[in-house]
Amino acid sequence: MERKTRTAALISAALMTATAIVCVAAEIEERTAAARAVADAYQAQLRAELLKGLKEGAAAGAIVVCREKAPAIAAKMGAEKGCEIGRTGARVRNPQNAPDAWEAGVLAAFEAKCAQGENIIRMEHGEIVAAADGKRVFRYMKAIPMGEACQKCHGTAIDTALAAVIRQHYPQDQATGFATGSLRGAFTITQPLP
Repeated sequence: MERKTRTAALISAALMTATAIVCVAAEIEERTAAARAVADAYQAQLRAELLKGLKEGAAAGAIVVCREKAPAIAAKMGAEKGCEIGRTGARVRNPQNAPDAWEAGVLAAFEAKCAQGENIIRMEHGEIVAAADGKRVFRYMKAIPMGEACQKCHGTAIDTALAAVIRQHYPQDQATGFATGSLRGAFTITQPLP
């Protein structure tokens, strides 16, 4: 009888564990879809501002957008959506955008997927992790492919005058030398969980 009770308890525990795993997977899938929508909206708004900056102030106008408007857009959208939004990459222009350990790991995984020929446009990763304070957070990253318009500021042949402007604002700039279609970086979203 005791053996049957232990077996029933083990089966019950296994079922509860399986149910919990399914629930966590569903939560991650739901949060990933929501984060993707936020990243897409941020990307669209940032792209519109960058194109406007390029039109109004040439490539130097895009530098102003990245330096001033991108953080403001991210802060406003993040406050509306209850999350932190940013951009990062393995090689950054602004040291404040340097990846943390989790982001660096995801970026390395994205690079490996690129090397295997995976489509950058579809690259994303979301998971629930413990923050430094021990609280659970949802982390999400979506790859940013290097676009043709980005070549002026991040490509291999940057205008000398523009390079001087970049060095003036970002003396430690590492975000150049990218080829169109390569992995430029990623949008990153962190959302506190209850």
